[in-house]
Amino acid sequence: MADHAAPATGHDPAPDEGWRGVAPSYIWVDLGGQAIGLVIAVGATMIPPIASGVPWLWALPAAALLIVGIPICFTPRRVRSIGYRLRDDDLVFRRGIMWRRMVAVPYGRMQLIDITRGPIARMLGLAELKFVTAAAATAVVIPGLPEAEAEALRDRLVALAESRRAGL
Repeated sequence: MADHAAPATGHDPAPDEGWRGVAPSYIWVDLGGQAIGLVIAVGATMIPPIASGVPWLWALPAAALLIVGIPICFTPRRVRSIGYRLRDDDLVFRRGIMWRRMVAVPYGRMQLIDITRGPIARMLGLAELKFVTAAAATAVVIPGLPEAEAEALRDRLVALAESRRAGL
């Protein structure tokens, strides 16, 4: 039986092949940050009803709870949507559920590759990798990578970036 190639449609035959996601424990880092925002938002909106004694002002903290709290429900799915893929000439980054963002960063355009570790991420052994290019709009941040993976990826990307810039 002969192999048949996929028809040329302009799309990858396997769109998820080669994509790497973030660590599942990154969900806790993201939830922690959102929980802090929720506490601040609800706490701040509780001041007017407490200070004035006007009962209908309790709608403010209720609204804040809904507005800030509902997106928390989507955090696990949103975190699972984050991924990156190394191709021959560039790194492709994707994220988002409703508003999807996909950015391709050519290796030769990378000027800075930075690793950041916040306190919660550090406790979970995670890091954030940031790529900066000459165009500020293309700064890409890949959160939630295991520290060893982030360091290995940084080293590989630095080597690729240097070899691509040498050819310019």
